[in-house]
Amino acid sequence: MKQSEIKELSVEELKAKLAEYKKQNSDLKISHSVTPLENPLLIRKTRKTVARLATELTKRENQ
Repeated sequence: MKQSEIKELSVEELKAKLAEYKKQNSDLKISHSVTPLENPLLIRKTRKTVARLATELTKRENQ
């Protein structure tokens, strides 16, 4: 997800997307440890998306 897409989401949508991407990240890590992924850069991409979502959520809660 791009930062511009993240800014358009509501707080509830942010929480839902954050949970979804955290689950996806852990699933990718587990499957990569068993059998190497075809594109291991997906792990990095999902990790960065989780960080972007968490940052935006924290930013909104502090306002």
